[in-house]
Order: sequence, then structure tokens, then C-alpha cells
Amino acid sequence: VQLQASGGGLVQAGGSMRLSCATSGGPASYYYMGWFRQAPGKEREFVATINWRGSSTYYKDSVKGRFTISRSVASGTVYLQMNKLKPEDTAIYYCAQYNERGDIFTATDYENWGCGTLVTVSS
Repeated sequence: VQLQASGGGLVQAGGSMRLSCATSGGPASYYYMGWFRQAPGKEREFVATINWRGSSTYYKDSVKGRFTISRSVASGTVYLQMNKLKPEDTAIYYCAQYNERGDIFTATDYENWGCGTLVTVSS
């Protein structure tokens, strides 16, 4: 399975943006699909994750109430709707598939990392 994140760009603080994570090359099913981000000079960090049924979602505390993760069962695409963006949300955003062996909040327990998409929030 290959994953491709898209939808990034430049937005002013307080604005909104929707990221998409498209799947290809295999069955569009997964246990959890997650979004992570990496700012310059910082480690990759968990942002949000969603299970295949869409019945279970988890968020990083600092994005709760601002970001919403969702998915299309038909296509397997996972979305990250980001509202009330802040300059500290600036990062490269990646999507990845949980490997079903570890912790759903830990980047090292995800695989099939796609190319990220850059989100820049100006103040």
C-alpha cells in the first residue's frame, strides 16, 4: 500500500485547510491510519488517528477541538480538517498506516509512510 498526502500550502493564522491521504497499490483497509507532523528541528509527532470503521479517533491535545480526522470507506482516503490554524501548526504533515503491533500514538509503530505535505501558517 502506498500513501500520498496532499492539500498543504500557506494559510494565515485562524484559517482552515484540509489534508488528504490517498491510498493506492493495495486493499484500502487498515486498522488505524494516522497523521503525524514534523516541524523544522523537531521530532515527528502524533497528530491524530482513526480506525477503519471511523468509530475511534484520537488527537494530540493541542489540536483537539480544531482538527478533525475522517475517512472515506469507499476509497480508503483519510482526511484531516484543520481549523483555527496557529503558527505552531507549521510542519510537514505525513500520513501512515498503523502496523497493528505497537502503540497507535507512536510514529515508530506506523509504516507505509507517504511523502508529506507542507503546511505553513503565517502570523
